[in-house]
Amino acid sequence: MKVSFHGLYKLVIQSFPNSQHVLLLKRSKISCCRYRIFCSQCSDTIFALSSGHEKCGVAVIRVSGPRSESSLKALCRTEKLPKPRFTHLRKLFNPVTLEPIDKGLVIWFPGPDSFTGEDCTEYHVHGGQAVITEMANVLGGLDGFRHAEAGEFTKRAFTNGKLDLTEVEGLGDLIHAETEAQRKQALRQMDGELSRMYTTWRKQIISYTASVEAYIDFAEEDNIEDDVLNQVNIGIEQLLSELESHLRDNRQGEILRSGVQVAIVGEPNVGKSSLLNSVCQRPAAIVSPLAGTTRDVVETGVNIGGYPVLLSDTAGLRETQDSIEKEGVRRALHRAQQADIKVLMMDCDLNQNAKKELSSFILQRITDLGIALTSDVEGQTGNCSTKENDSTELKNIFENYVLVFNKMDKLSKEEVIKLQTVTDLCDITSCIISCESGEGLDDFVTLLKEKVAKICGNPLAGSPSLTQTRHRQHLQACVSHLHQYQKQPEDVVIAAFSLQNAAREIGKITGKITSEDILDVIFRDFCIGK
Repeated sequence: MKVSFHGLYKLVIQSFPNSQHVLLLKRSKISCCRYRIFCSQCSDTIFALSSGHEKCGVAVIRVSGPRSESSLKALCRTEKLPKPRFTHLRKLFNPVTLEPIDKGLVIWFPGPDSFTGEDCTEYHVHGGQAVITEMANVLGGLDGFRHAEAGEFTKRAFTNGKLDLTEVEGLGDLIHAETEAQRKQALRQMDGELSRMYTTWRKQIISYTASVEAYIDFAEEDNIEDDVLNQVNIGIEQLLSELESHLRDNRQGEILRSGVQVAIVGEPNVGKSSLLNSVCQRPAAIVSPLAGTTRDVVETGVNIGGYPVLLSDTAGLRETQDSIEKEGVRRALHRAQQADIKVLMMDCDLNQNAKKELSSFILQRITDLGIALTSDVEGQTGNCSTKENDSTELKNIFENYVLVFNKMDKLSKEEVIKLQTVTDLCDITSCIISCESGEGLDDFVTLLKEKVAKICGNPLAGSPSLTQTRHRQHLQACVSHLHQYQKQPEDVVIAAFSLQNAAREIGKITGKITSEDILDVIFRDFCIGK
């Protein structure tokens, strides 16, 4: 008697409604349904404008799907396909009215040697709105054609095995890259370096799993080497070392991808807004001699030496009874505590005691302003000539601070030299500037660039960096499963199950194991036509 899949599925569900296996079966059936829906969408031929939507000299219209060939023949009024992957100058026609649309370049990419893995055609036409609109109308009128959804070309490339998920994410980051360092990191990931590293780790875990399962199945038959488990244990130990080293990256890749958070903090009227305007070279923040002018966080993105920086001007830190200003101070403190780099601004006219014991003075100022918790600086006293261990602790506290003394134009040359001598002896990165005259601003930008470069690192050096939070979460889960394996020396069956889960977590990163929800998150930020 023949039983259909649907009938068998229904029988199992009715017989064991609460079984764990049935729950897995339900999920797999849902996934299969989603896959069938996506496959039916892939049977459509899609098109979209892949270049910018503004007026331009040349617009690129991309077509992908099983009927790409028919669009080429219809618009070029020919039965002969052009030579693949060569540009050809052709006059394009409306296949219904036979009126010419434009004269442009066409390129034919037969699958699977195309971006999506399907038959593809590109039309390079003039970038006027009328031409683009007519091309869209003509293509949309062809049987089996529809306008592409956002990211659908890349999604088809993933489905057809042309890209894995890390390469897709690298492509998305490359499209959105705004600085040179971001471009380098994204290009490296798009080229598959991260994918190859993760794939190698996954293959190693699968190999170890196979060895353990072989030991389980055949150990009693004397067909397995005695030290097979010992070899697996050594390999797992080495792999754990590599994974944990990869995770100890201080989030360099993620910070570079999203931008380094830099908060300018200090008391009112020390020049925070003026410094922000000077760095971004535009009046982003209102400048006024009145204390409390800045009430909210003013954020602007700037390119500092090829690195992305989100520079924030904050409300002046002081005690106040004004409810609005109090909220501004709360937000300023929150932004400072979340920032990767804190720029602490103050006036140059420090008292003599402050100049003599500048490190202690700054520590106390940071605590008084509420920028750092008291426990972070508790017990740190003394001056710039502290002992070696105290100096190391001070450097750790000041590591992500830049101290900026403003209004040097109000000091004499002798006073500036004395202040510079004091700051040079201390354990905090500092500079003396004048937002009014612009003197010293180049030195500040140079110091900030050095700090940012240290946080982000060189995107081309060493192994490729983690760039996504989801990568970190799956790798941490993988490490946890491998540690779980090490805790099961006697029960090799459970140990093998831990290895299977470890391989599964890495598979989720590259897309070997995935879900529709993950794909939706990854592809939603792509533009239409990519």
